[in-house]
Amino acid sequence: MAILGSMAAPRSPLSRLFTVLLAGLLAGLALAVAALPGNLLLGFAARSAIGTYAALPDALRTPATPQRSYLYANDGKTLITTFYDVNRTDVALADIAPVMRQAIVASEDRRFYEHGGADLRGLARALVANVKGGGTEQGGSTLTMQYVRNVLKTDPTRTAEERAAATDPTVGRKLQEIRYASALEQSLSKDEILNRYLNIAYFGSGAYGIAAASQRYFGKPPATLTLAESALLAGLVQSPDAYSPIDGDSDAALARRSYVLDSMAATGAITAAQAAQAKAEPLTLHPTQQPNGCTAVAQGHDDWGYFCDYLRRWWVTQPAFGATVPEREQALRAGGYTVVTSLDPQIQATAQQQATKVYGYDNKRALPIAAVQPGTGQVLAMAVNRHYSLADNPNGQANYPNTVNPLISGGASVDGYQAGSTFKLFTMLAALESGRTLSTGFDAPAKLPTRYAAEGPGSCDGRWCPANANPDWMDGYRMMWDGFGRSVNTYFVWLAEQVGQDRVVEMAQRLGITFRADSDAAFAKDNAANWGSFTLGVAATTPLDLANAYATVAAEGTYCTPVPVVSVTAANGDRVPVGQPSCKRVLDADVARAATDAARCPVGQQSPYGQCNGGTATGVNDILGGRPVAGKTGSSEENATETFVGFTPQVAVAGIAANPDDPTDSVGSAVQAKVIDAVARVIATAVKGQPEKAFVAPSRELAGEPRRPVERAPVVPDRRSDQDDPRSLLQRWLDRRG
Repeated sequence: MAILGSMAAPRSPLSRLFTVLLAGLLAGLALAVAALPGNLLLGFAARSAIGTYAALPDALRTPATPQRSYLYANDGKTLITTFYDVNRTDVALADIAPVMRQAIVASEDRRFYEHGGADLRGLARALVANVKGGGTEQGGSTLTMQYVRNVLKTDPTRTAEERAAATDPTVGRKLQEIRYASALEQSLSKDEILNRYLNIAYFGSGAYGIAAASQRYFGKPPATLTLAESALLAGLVQSPDAYSPIDGDSDAALARRSYVLDSMAATGAITAAQAAQAKAEPLTLHPTQQPNGCTAVAQGHDDWGYFCDYLRRWWVTQPAFGATVPEREQALRAGGYTVVTSLDPQIQATAQQQATKVYGYDNKRALPIAAVQPGTGQVLAMAVNRHYSLADNPNGQANYPNTVNPLISGGASVDGYQAGSTFKLFTMLAALESGRTLSTGFDAPAKLPTRYAAEGPGSCDGRWCPANANPDWMDGYRMMWDGFGRSVNTYFVWLAEQVGQDRVVEMAQRLGITFRADSDAAFAKDNAANWGSFTLGVAATTPLDLANAYATVAAEGTYCTPVPVVSVTAANGDRVPVGQPSCKRVLDADVARAATDAARCPVGQQSPYGQCNGGTATGVNDILGGRPVAGKTGSSEENATETFVGFTPQVAVAGIAANPDDPTDSVGSAVQAKVIDAVARVIATAVKGQPEKAFVAPSRELAGEPRRPVERAPVVPDRRSDQDDPRSLLQRWLDRRG
């Protein structure tokens, strides 16, 4: 390593003069004390130049060097991706092969275990040789001095100017380096200094530290490096870019390897025969590239990118990682965190398989699916028939097959999608909470004139007049059980009027429904009491919000904020206090149990009170093999979207078929059965191997006085829209976009 800067840097006459003066001084000192032990002189120099170890810059006492962060699936083993500005990970000295330690000492500082931080004899020799010129400059820096320089030039707590000054080609900087190195050696053992050096040295090809270098060049941990591999890596640090066999000159790398092996033999670390044998080994590389960020997730799993992106968005909201968003982003890239996420690879695989089974990657329509664990809020899967990629799309296609937009969780430009009659759950909960019972009855007509003014096809004499999609199957006397099971529009619009639309809207918000569309947010804030069509699912939502809302009911009224992590561990091994379930009771348990009881009707199961008599998703019961399950379908106006959300006590899953780029492109009623099947199969994967858990029946007080079970063969409804709305679909889409 050049004593006064990089080997390629030209030296000014003034710099050369400083070099001559310093060389003369050090050479004179070396001659004067030739008979004295080197450590005696260095100890005196250290004590006179700097007081104590405590006076060193913080970065040298407690290095804040950047390290990459690792994201794993919930098994703690399956790597999703890594984040880094600098590809680097610290390892203990015991996890580095002994031959690697010997190789770096032989290559860079043969007298490492003899000097006290600076080797005056070696320094003077290098300076004199450099002044004479005539070839490559010689380095006189010890490993400890190199460590000082590496720390100061990479310290993220210092300014860019301060980091640049750490490599200034000046005598003053070199003297400071000597002082710092000498002070370090007063308090740290040689092994500790060697370990720190190996963890920060640059080995070329983007690899900082021996762990990253071992993986980058040989695809293995540093504990298993061979003699030949160790010698190759040790030879790189003198000129990483020039010697790197991946990015530079492999012949030069082999020549440096031979030099290191000869040096090891000269120090007695290995025999001459071992050196010769290692020299004869061919250069065999197994280069690996660490993924960086959400667009570089594990090969073949680019669907994980959507979950990764959701985690990144969550991360920058957490004060534990910094006071500002930029600080939190930097912490993710350089903090060396180990993040065990909540992503379940098996559930994710099934969700992705089902999403792409309904629509292919190159289909303009999409089926985003989300899975959430009740009682914790942990997000288990996020899938959609898109590649999470920044790659261009063919033929001007907006969001397919490649996109990084949050189609599953919402945010940025994604408001969400109408989820139709799945919003009837919020009306039912508000009614139950207000004291009404599951047996609350109403003779539901085919059309229901309301108090809300409206014009157009959905009006009756100037009033909004919603209709049932299948009058023969839906009209007549209904209670909450069969009103929910058969998705009777007029029953639930009537029920919402009795309860108050504002209470229904508030219930949805309480369970985590976020109004991302400006028009929806304004309606909820300023005119919720008159939002008559809200119960029919006209507000935009996302599969993640919807799954978590139903998970709240599955958890008997306990709402948990969605969270993408199980644990976060800092680089020093400390557990970061984030990601724990953040839950609160938002519903009386009996109210949630009553809603669950009615929600068993749509999926082909029976309430303990025997009041289910038909459902819109009865095939779910067969897919789950009779296991307790509940859920609800939803179709928006003109079947623009088709939705199904289902849940057991262990998982809630929602899927919404839509065209993310054009809400006027109706997906059609035919896809509803496929959406139901897809969601049900994700649930089946999630509960496979888990003990079967039964839903708790609601109290008699909330059941009320149900009528006798009606023995009637279920009628398969037609697949027309099960909701209506006075505003046109196109107009609502335009409203949401201002």
